[in-house]
Amino acid sequence: MIDLYVYYKVRADDAPALAPRVRALQARVGGQAQLKRRPDVRDGLQTWMEVYPGVDDGFPARLDAAAQGAGFEGLIDGPRRAEIFTDLPPCA
Repeated sequence: MIDLYVYYKVRADDAPALAPRVRALQARVGGQAQLKRRPDVRDGLQTWMEVYPGVDDGFPARLDAAAQGAGFEGLIDGPRRAEIFTDLPPCA
């Protein structure tokens, strides 16, 4: 199992239109998804983070495919960047 973090920039003016689309995507892909943002706005941009804890290795590809048709075009400034994290093994 992995934890997937997807982050991107959103123009502050577009945030109200984007939020329900991201939440609808998260509902479609399932799991215990979270949607977060940095508290500050820089140059009119917010940084958003989608968090998908405890997903399987195939989940990133499924999420990427689902995001293609989610209506994000023109609402995100730049690419969606994904990072995968795993738990550290316990010390012996």
